[in-house]
Formats: sequence, C-alpha cells, structure tokens
Amino acid sequence: MSETGSAPGTLDAMRRLWTPAWIARHVAMVVLVVGFLGLGWWQISRAAAGNSLSWGYAVEWPIFAGFVVYVWWREVKLALRRAAEADAPPAESAVEPAPTVTIGSRPAVRRPVRVSRVPVTGEGGEDTDLAAYNRYLSWLNANPGARPGDYPG
Repeated sequence: MSETGSAPGTLDAMRRLWTPAWIARHVAMVVLVVGFLGLGWWQISRAAAGNSLSWGYAVEWPIFAGFVVYVWWREVKLALRRAAEADAPPAESAVEPAPTVTIGSRPAVRRPVRVSRVPVTGEGGEDTDLAAYNRYLSWLNANPGARPGDYPG
C-alpha cells in the first residue's frame, strides 16, 4: 500500500478483494449466477415443450441470479468503504454543540443514560404480593401431589 493510502478503485484497494475469503465469495457468486441462469434456460425449454408452470420459473431464476449479483456488489462496496475508513486518519473529536430546542420541535435522539439500580434493603421494602406468591410456591414444593386449588392460603 502506498504512503498516501489507497483511493477507491485503485489496485491497492482492489487487493483487499483477493484474499482467500473473497476469492471464495467471487467463485460462489459466479457458480450461483451460472447455475441460476442455467436453471432459467432449462425452465424455458420445459415451458416451450408445453409445461405452462415453467414460464413462472423461467422468470424467477434470472431474478435470483440478479439478486446474487446485487448482494455480491453491495458486499464489495461495503468492504472497500470499510477499508477506506480504516485507512483514513482519525478525525479530530469535536465537541457537539447543544441542540437548539424550540417549541414544537422534536427532541434530539441521544445516547442512552445508564441508571444504576440499588436493591431495596430493610424490612419495609418487601412486596406483599411477592411474599404471598413465594409462600404459595413453597407450599406447592412441599406438597408435590397437590393441585393449585388445594392451596389453603
């Protein structure tokens, strides 16, 4: 790679797409596209022989092939963009100005605030419903053959 970094579309940037993982992706894309187009051609020959259902499949297989090309192209662009971002010098951290809030404006979306939870201590903090439910569960555990309607509480 050059000292100035690699610009998108240059040979330095394209070398990132020739790793073993990317070669496998390129081969898979070619195999899938050729296979899907071949299946589409096969369905056209079946449709021409009188199978009317094959007309739908004859249209469907090339669409699948186009989708494979679209996903492959999107992944290539994403990999090149990530590589360009990784090569770019880090941007200076600027302090974000406080948003101007006016009447009727929507609030700005900010990072979530972490709130620490403090457990309740002491005798007065116990929930009466929770205590009753725990007594019910302990009764069910002590009486394994009992039905819920047999609970005396």
